[in-house]
Amino acid sequence: MTVWLAAFVGMTFLLGLPTDPVYAFVWLWTATIAWHIDRPWRSHFSFVRDWAAVVLLLVAYNISRGLADKAIAPHVTPMIFADEHMFGWLTGGKTPTVWLQLHLFHTHVQWYDVLVSFVYFSHFVTALIVAVVLWMTSRQRWVLFIRRFITLNVLGLATYFLYPAAPPWWASDHGYIQPTYQGLDTRGWSAIGLHGAGNLLNAAKIDAANPVAAMPSLHSAYALIVVAFFLPTVRKRWWPLLLAYPLAMTFTLVYSGEHYVTDVLFGWLYVLITLVGVSAAEKAWAAWRVRRTAAGERAAPTSPAPAPVPVVAGTVLPASAPITLTSTVAAPVIAGAAHGAAVDNGSNGAGNHANGASNLSSGAGNHANGAGNHSNGASPAVKDSWSDEDDEAAEIAASAVASSPIAAEGHAD
Repeated sequence: MTVWLAAFVGMTFLLGLPTDPVYAFVWLWTATIAWHIDRPWRSHFSFVRDWAAVVLLLVAYNISRGLADKAIAPHVTPMIFADEHMFGWLTGGKTPTVWLQLHLFHTHVQWYDVLVSFVYFSHFVTALIVAVVLWMTSRQRWVLFIRRFITLNVLGLATYFLYPAAPPWWASDHGYIQPTYQGLDTRGWSAIGLHGAGNLLNAAKIDAANPVAAMPSLHSAYALIVVAFFLPTVRKRWWPLLLAYPLAMTFTLVYSGEHYVTDVLFGWLYVLITLVGVSAAEKAWAAWRVRRTAAGERAAPTSPAPAPVPVVAGTVLPASAPITLTSTVAAPVIAGAAHGAAVDNGSNGAGNHANGASNLSSGAGNHANGAGNHSNGASPAVKDSWSDEDDEAAEIAASAVASSPIAAEGHAD
């Protein structure tokens, strides 16, 4: 990690701070390698796999942003009027940018100019650094953050095409407001010896920047979305410290003439729309997946229950087969069971032998096969109540059970 820091400082002096997304991506990737130098290269290349789409989207955003000012004439006066109406009572009718520069700008670099340069540069790296830390610690939260970050950029880019808006420095150059000073966002570097720190940023402003992409301010939106993403998980006593960052970015942007306060407020509004919209979309997607899974389970074919096997006299069934009695056998068996229940035997009624097939009655001395013999051992009251049909049903049941192998085993015992 020490080697990486030394290389980063050296390249900052030579080329400037990494404000280009590809250049910043290279530095962030090498930082993850230096931090986990003991891991296999396969793990390090997974960073490239996960981040390639994000970097390509940021590159496409920068290129498209530079083309957004080619079709429609920029809007200039609405933001001026809005700022003057909101703050004119405090600034004497001037825009906040003009008022701040009249009171704070000096030909010599001041201490707050250094802070302004650091805060302005943080726009290009803070969100990416946060995303890298999330990637290393929690891939799930990384995905959540990247969804919101990309959505915010897409919304901002669409607005740049539909509503190009000029910033204060552009309005000053074209005579809409009082003259302002440019380059305040990078002049602080020279005070600490980093004369070339803003080289890449200044070159990008000339080659690829969109001079009329002020509405909304994505500088302020980046600062707020980073803080807002972590606010639910941070104790409230730390909230003022976190919220100081987007406020510092707001001061930097307005003081340097990069944005009106109106632009900043719209940037915050876009953050709110992004957070609420993406969260709602995620919940709707999760609910749809649950419904689809439930519908698939209901539509899935189920295995039919095995058909019941009728009991036929003389048939040996497997243990797992469900048993049902056919109509020709059920009635005799039921009748025989009724007669067997009424048999008055000396030894606890009728003893059940071999799964109910053999009835050994010590009182009657009759070994009847499963049904019991109503003529031997039955009470007179029961005998008188039987009909000829009962006799016939009992005889059929007895003969059916007697012919089965189970009954045969009972006799053999």
